[in-house]
Amino acid sequence: MIQDIEPRIFQNQYKTKKADLKDLFLAYKDGSVLVKEDKDKLWYPSFYDYVQMYPNLINKAQFLFTIDAINYYLVNSEDFDVLAGWSFVSSKKFRTETKFWRSFAGVVGLQLQRWYSNHKYCSRCKHDLSHSTKGRFLKCDNCKFKVYPTIAPCVIVGVYNKDQLLLTKYVGREYRNYALVAGFVEVGETLEDTVKREVMEEVGLKVKNIQFYKSQPWPFTDTLLAGFFVQVDGADKITLQKDELSVGVWIKRKDIPTQISNLSLTGEMIEVFRTYK
Repeated sequence: MIQDIEPRIFQNQYKTKKADLKDLFLAYKDGSVLVKEDKDKLWYPSFYDYVQMYPNLINKAQFLFTIDAINYYLVNSEDFDVLAGWSFVSSKKFRTETKFWRSFAGVVGLQLQRWYSNHKYCSRCKHDLSHSTKGRFLKCDNCKFKVYPTIAPCVIVGVYNKDQLLLTKYVGREYRNYALVAGFVEVGETLEDTVKREVMEEVGLKVKNIQFYKSQPWPFTDTLLAGFFVQVDGADKITLQKDELSVGVWIKRKDIPTQISNLSLTGEMIEVFRTYK
């Protein structure tokens, strides 16, 4: 999955250190990311690449995280013009990069950039928020309110009936491939209760034998995914929630399409069921 970048090591401990010229920076504009044009992979700029034209850019950088010994920083794309050889490309590239450590760096940076840009003012007293030097949070110097990165819990559910897996397709989404039942956790719910509710709401089925499989951070939507396999409890007739799903169908293990991408928890769970012996 996208966060599986071994043997590289992702470290998200917050630092206040100033960037060096060798450090990399991430810049975003309208859902796109700055990369080198002549590479067939995600190649992010270093401050050295821009120091001649923008010597003060390094002083405006916000620390993000470290992968191995490389520090990544966030830079506002409005603070500079793109130099020759560099360009903004669609963030969809994160889903096709074969080296997960490159795509993971880019999409986690995008998640943090989205959080910073969406929280410029205090929701309590409307004053400006500022960056804390004590951790990754924003603070209001007026009322002392603190704002931390937003992460929403979500369940992914592999519903099975003997050797059949329930596969779905969403309504009105760009993603056209098969998916699993999924949904956000509501206030006051356990993950297990969310599993039961979402399956009933989306496909009209009761389930039992709820088994946790694995979790995954999903920076694309600011969510933490929790995967579960569950067994149908009783009748297996599917009743679709048509404003959410366009397809809901039982498919036998031998007929499930091979999952080409192992980027997501959904894809991995479908493939795990398909290849189960």
